[in-house]
Amino acid sequence: MRSSTWEEFNLPCTLKLSPLVKLLLTSVEFSSEKLDLIQLGLHEALVNAVLHGNASDHNKAIRVRRITTPNWLVWQIQDQGTGIPLIERNASLPFELDAENGRGLFLIHECFDDVRWSTKGNRIQLASRRA
Repeated sequence: MRSSTWEEFNLPCTLKLSPLVKLLLTSVEFSSEKLDLIQLGLHEALVNAVLHGNASDHNKAIRVRRITTPNWLVWQIQDQGTGIPLIERNASLPFELDAENGRGLFLIHECFDDVRWSTKGNRIQLASRRA
């Protein structure tokens, strides 16, 4: 039986996300299809943390916890912003098809088995069931 572990990463506030996502996926074992979904979802969540949470302020950081349990793999992504209001934590596509924003949260919900927010709204928890 696998034990539960957690690791914490303090990441710079940058849109150069490929190395960061790769780091967060180190030692993660899923099918290639599921891994692609997780990678997309993590990327979207990190972009939101950088652009919306930290307002692209390079003096701020992003904290990520990766929690591994026998049944789940969980990432908690926290920015230093004021948080997203409850009413804006929408997991649906924008009403207007040509809207410039609003698809990220929909994609995140499609990529993970469970998505939860902190009360303040500046931390999102993303979880995938282990096979």
